[in-house]
Amino acid sequence: MAMTGQEIIDLIRAGIPDADVRIEDLRGDGDHYAAHIVSPSFKGLSRVQQHQLVYAALKGKMGMELHALSIHTAAAK
Repeated sequence: MAMTGQEIIDLIRAGIPDADVRIEDLRGDGDHYAAHIVSPSFKGLSRVQQHQLVYAALKGKMGMELHALSIHTAAAK
């Protein structure tokens, strides 16, 4: 069963409470998303570490209920 954009937002915000999250449905099919995440928690972290925080927040749903997610992260200024 595919996830909705709101479910993705909720998971990321639960794992990274200070995150500003925007989800884009890339194909309009509810199966291919882009996540744009800005968070003060990312400050001082490499891009890989930022993405690891996002994957941890998704609680293993990537590749299961969540088929395709392009992640774009930035540290809040």
